[in-house]
Amino acid sequence: MMKRREFITLFGGAAAAWPLAARAQQPAMPVVGFLDSRLPDAITERLRGFRQGLKDTGYVEGENVAIVYRLANNQDDRLPELAADLARRRVAVIATAGPPSTFAAKAATTTIPIVFIVGDDPVRLGLVTSLSRPGGNMTGINVFNSEVTGKRLELLRELVPHLARIAVLVNPADATLTETQLKGVNVAARTMGLQIQVLNADTSAEIDSAFETMARERPDAVLVGTTSFLNGRRVQLAHLATLHRLPAIYALRECTEVGGLMSYGSDIVNGFRQVGLYTGRILKGAKPEDLPVVQANKFELVINAQAARMLGLAVPDRLLAVADEVIE
Repeated sequence: MMKRREFITLFGGAAAAWPLAARAQQPAMPVVGFLDSRLPDAITERLRGFRQGLKDTGYVEGENVAIVYRLANNQDDRLPELAADLARRRVAVIATAGPPSTFAAKAATTTIPIVFIVGDDPVRLGLVTSLSRPGGNMTGINVFNSEVTGKRLELLRELVPHLARIAVLVNPADATLTETQLKGVNVAARTMGLQIQVLNADTSAEIDSAFETMARERPDAVLVGTTSFLNGRRVQLAHLATLHRLPAIYALRECTEVGGLMSYGSDIVNGFRQVGLYTGRILKGAKPEDLPVVQANKFELVINAQAARMLGLAVPDRLLAVADEVIE
């Protein structure tokens, strides 16, 4: 007959083991990889949108999903290595921001689902077979930042009186995006009777040099192209435009928030929310090939009134009326 002390000891040990056994039977928390070429402080609002999208599908970071962040700190040549690391970890989904990180992830895996956000036609970029049936392991959202370049020229002409000559600053390293943007600029410029001067910049020093050229040749305004590299130099770009008294328009509101004159483009935070939504749906069992590529339909015009005053520009009432935000 078992002694009372032995029974208590055995029962206590079994009771202590029950929670451990229960935890062992719980499914492992899914892990999502987030790949971006930017600095951490440049994506704070974007991550807020991404996490909101996950939350909308029932996933909260640290509670029932883990996120592994791989940021290249504006060094795109590091992206292949970072993407390969996520592939080796066999994360459940890779979320990518912009063409450089998306192409790096595409090269790293053909099996792990990838949800991207890009500013150009993903079919033309070779990321998906079609918008309605992406095929393969990729889907995402097109925010049309390249396609609306002509609209930015129209807005700039409304703000800058007697606009005739415009400098266009592009990043030749991102050849595909640059080609799309320049095509849109050239079509719009011909329609509006504008002269275009294209300047290339692939380093911070080349941005300085491009603005020195503009300072000498004095175009009436500047259109800044949108690539991960140029977006990451938004503070430098806004500062130089103000320093040389050159009205400039950008694709992203972040550029206007740091002192740029005006921006027009997709609501990027909402775009990242869509990436989070698709990531959550894939975690629940959806396949990328069955999730149509989302076409952004929400665009925002942001005007920095203080920058306009510094440049001696009076913002027309019509622009003030249609602007989504006026920064004072």
